[in-house]
Amino acid sequence: MSRAERETQILEVAERVFADDGYQATSMDDIASQVGLSKPMLYEYFGSKEGLLLACLQRSKAELLEATSRAAAEATSREQKLYDCQLAFFRFSDDHAQAWALLRNEFSIPSASVNTELEAIRVQQRNFTADLLRSVCEGLDDEQAEAYAEAIIGASERLALWRDHHPEVTAEKATEHMIALFAPGLGF
Repeated sequence: MSRAERETQILEVAERVFADDGYQATSMDDIASQVGLSKPMLYEYFGSKEGLLLACLQRSKAELLEATSRAAAEATSREQKLYDCQLAFFRFSDDHAQAWALLRNEFSIPSASVNTELEAIRVQQRNFTADLLRSVCEGLDDEQAEAYAEAIIGASERLALWRDHHPEVTAEKATEHMIALFAPGLGF
């Protein structure tokens, strides 16, 4: 197995174990045994348990941006772009439940570097959303675009958390709720 394939395998296992057991309760031994590597090899790849968690978060960050960017690129109208990007977020939280569990359990990880990476994910999505809003809403200034993006990101995160307790609410239905909430203020 190549180094890149091995790293992908480790990240997939680590993401699952961190999500299932929590960061504090997870040991590098747990992950190493499930991957079929020695613990020293995990340290060789990622340096520390925190380094491994950061790698998981960075991978999720890239995948979320890829999913929302792809949705924006494929949309054919401004309304569709807004809807599809929101839907991509909720589908990401569904399709990447383990990554989403890592993102939502941020307060259980007392680490400045982890908190910095989690905030970087939010900033990435805020910037993406602000750019999206500028592209679909005429006359929106930079302050409004950022403020609205922060509100949308915050509401999206809370709605995704709420959906954990309401599994009957599909990604499509959650998207409809978000569009109904924000579309009038955006001139849709």
